[in-house]
Amino acid sequence: MPALSVLLLGPSLGACNTSANTALVTGATHGKPMVVSDAERDCLGRAMYFESNRSDPEGLLAVGTVVMNRLENAAFPNGGICSVVGQPRQFAAGVLTKPMAEKDLSKVADAADAILAGERHPKVGRAMYFHTAGRKYPYDNMHYVAVAGGNAFYEKRKAGSPSQTPPPAPTAMAFAETIPAEAIPAAQPLAASAPAQPEVAAAQTVLAEPARDICQVAGLGAAPGGG
Repeated sequence: MPALSVLLLGPSLGACNTSANTALVTGATHGKPMVVSDAERDCLGRAMYFESNRSDPEGLLAVGTVVMNRLENAAFPNGGICSVVGQPRQFAAGVLTKPMAEKDLSKVADAADAILAGERHPKVGRAMYFHTAGRKYPYDNMHYVAVAGGNAFYEKRKAGSPSQTPPPAPTAMAFAETIPAEAIPAAQPLAASAPAQPEVAAAQTVLAEPARDICQVAGLGAAPGGG
């Protein structure tokens, strides 16, 4: 069975909602809006779901920002969001196939739509790496920029750059109020076709290696309301 077919068997985020009607957090920065296929949107949501503790939108937004940073960087697979998320040993095992809990789908869908509308975590910036917060590593090229959703985000610095910096303390971000439902175009309902499985711990190996293209970006375009 083709890999893409396997993806579509599990719980998904439903149809694309490319209208930027709601800001996920206040103070967020903005990148280029994207219009992608339902499968690509689902891959983005899955990365945020399995790599964040989902305690608040900030953690989801931070992981989504890393995914988009990697998508725009030539050092990572260029076959689209699913190729970036599916790169071996980069994101949580089973990130593209394990079921998501139905109770979390709406929150994850909102976060995925915010990312696709151009919203980015203001402190993650251009960082492309993260690991579980609280862990320590002996490398001297890790420059930490943010802690969110149970993860510490960092940039890799070249030799000769300042030595490793400690992760900053988590800071609370203000979450924007959503626009009333009656003012937002109706979106397709979220679906869950498999029972929820125990949450898995994030696995973030920072080694880069070639990955197979799982699916491709449907296209680029400016979504309404993007920054």
